[in-house]
Amino acid sequence: MELINKYFPGLSAEQLDRFAGLDALYHDWNSKINVISRKDIDNLYEHHVLHSLGIAQVIRFRPDTRVMDLGTGGGFPGIPLAILFPEVQFHLVDSVGKKIRVCNEVIAALGLQNVTTQQTRAEEMKRVQYDFIVSRAVMPLADLVKICRPFISRKHHNALPNGLIALKGGELVHEAAATKGEKLITSLSDYFQEEYFKTKKVVYVQL
Repeated sequence: MELINKYFPGLSAEQLDRFAGLDALYHDWNSKINVISRKDIDNLYEHHVLHSLGIAQVIRFRPDTRVMDLGTGGGFPGIPLAILFPEVQFHLVDSVGKKIRVCNEVIAALGLQNVTTQQTRAEEMKRVQYDFIVSRAVMPLADLVKICRPFISRKHHNALPNGLIALKGGELVHEAAATKGEKLITSLSDYFQEEYFKTKKVVYVQL
């Protein structure tokens, strides 16, 4: 929690309570359903919560923005972002049922009213329109863009035009070069001092 206070001062009491509640919830559910590496659960705030909130260093979503979290896993980056942006609607999607179950339990325990979930593959989803798709990407950027493009609305109301915002690590020059569209690559080490973020980046692709 100290990391959240350090980089995001001025949160409401409700937001602070919800961020604080993540620790016990994820430790409890991770002991039943392994959605975070056993070795990594004690780094929850740095490696998962703060990493998710790195997207907020690229864009502050305006109220009523619609965001899909594709491949959300245990709820990252969607759940931390939903706490930070309570007036934004988040839809968390994953093909693995046990991961969506953990998301649902955490969402219910925190009383988050701005989050929905769906167990499905993106290829099987109805083409509902979103302003942004966020993802802690494990697939190549070009493949992710191909999946996301049909879901992006053509109506813009944020400072950034609608598109994909992916959390990625490592060297991205060749991956980005193979991806069509206007791109912005932001190093999280410019914002977060911890060693973990030295190679972490946020990649925005306009769609």
